[in-house]
Amino acid sequence: MSSTVTRIRLVAVAAAAGIALLAGCSSPAPSDKASAASCAPAKGKVTLQYWNTVPGMDQVVALWNKKNPDIQVQSKNISNDQYGTIGNALKAGKAPDLAQVGYDELPALRTQSAFVDASACSAAKDAKSKFVPWTWSQASFDNTGVFAFPQDTGPMALYVRSDIFKQHNIAIPKTWDEYAAAAEKLHKADPALSMTFFDPNNAEWFNGLLWQNNAHMYNYSGDKWHVTVESAQSKQVSEYWQKLIDDKVVRTDLANGSTQMYAAYQKDQIASYVGAAWGYSMFRDNLPKQAGKWSIVPMPTWGSNPASGDWGGSTVGFMKGSKHLYESVKFNSWLNTDPEALALENKVGGLYPAATAGTKLPALSQGVPYYNNEKIFDVFADSSKNIDTSFAWSPTQKTVNLALQDAMAKAAAGDGTLSDALAAAQASALKSMKDQAIPVTAGK
Repeated sequence: MSSTVTRIRLVAVAAAAGIALLAGCSSPAPSDKASAASCAPAKGKVTLQYWNTVPGMDQVVALWNKKNPDIQVQSKNISNDQYGTIGNALKAGKAPDLAQVGYDELPALRTQSAFVDASACSAAKDAKSKFVPWTWSQASFDNTGVFAFPQDTGPMALYVRSDIFKQHNIAIPKTWDEYAAAAEKLHKADPALSMTFFDPNNAEWFNGLLWQNNAHMYNYSGDKWHVTVESAQSKQVSEYWQKLIDDKVVRTDLANGSTQMYAAYQKDQIASYVGAAWGYSMFRDNLPKQAGKWSIVPMPTWGSNPASGDWGGSTVGFMKGSKHLYESVKFNSWLNTDPEALALENKVGGLYPAATAGTKLPALSQGVPYYNNEKIFDVFADSSKNIDTSFAWSPTQKTVNLALQDAMAKAAAGDGTLSDALAAAQASALKSMKDQAIPVTAGK
């Protein structure tokens, strides 16, 4: 599995609702305050360790090292086992200075006291104005400190093979009802053609679909977590996709980013892809012969509600034990706010920046040759504006995702339904939090 696939399957954007209160939900409370003295600049040359999962990030680091001989950075790709590697390093007291952490994993690592509060550095506090507000709130645990800098986000949209749509006289679907009708029409016209695929082993993607429908899975109030994974909004999404699966108009045998997935698209067996902003480079780099055949349009909506979803995104966290906080802040700020760094990260890694400066990058305001020179990032920018930023994650989200994926895989094989998978995820959320002595109840 490529590093791209590993990264995108592990990361997902999380909202900060309730996260600031997480320390009060678990015992013992995290101890991650940095002393003022810890922000003093080093007297000599410094070497920082930066662990990440982004393809081509070594090129970005090389650019920094060329310009900053006194603050050198060593980049390590940990995409094969991102959180296992970070967790083992924390246990051994050998964590890096900086590490890429998905928004949905921030709460879990917070309970492990994995981060240091960089707010002792004025440059860290001043960075707030450089990021999209909701991303900063999440990385700072609702402004209780500065534990990470946002890096990228994953606003969702619909990728379509415009030539296949035109061939079958299919209009671009604006709602999910229209999308389902188009799927039926395409498959009836050509039984070898499916509208898209449903990856049962990708909880993060499915969570993005729930997010779009205002399906809040968790909220925090009254000193406890309320789990609502099985909400009516969630069931609406699960029942929708269950019908597409039952009608056999979407495939369930493909994994996102796999060789088999690209082969299916290459053979013109699939007509669309429900994905995120970072996915634009996947098709460009893996299906070069289909240049000019793809367009990116807004995500189909639930009725007239313009809401969109988010899948993917991460932060660069200030890890506990770093002896060079001042230098870490300086590099982290450059990495995630400098226009030259952001442009290179977008080019080699497909990152859609969380920094406000990212929206002004030439690459994000111009037409993209592969996509008919369409300004595809305008679509993602609009999507980002329509994302519910109050969506929150569980402090045991990884465990919940595994339970969800296991049950979705069974449903795809005909053993149960996707609504059953929601029930399994609900039960997993409640049990996993109770097992960690985190106050929790089933919400309404």
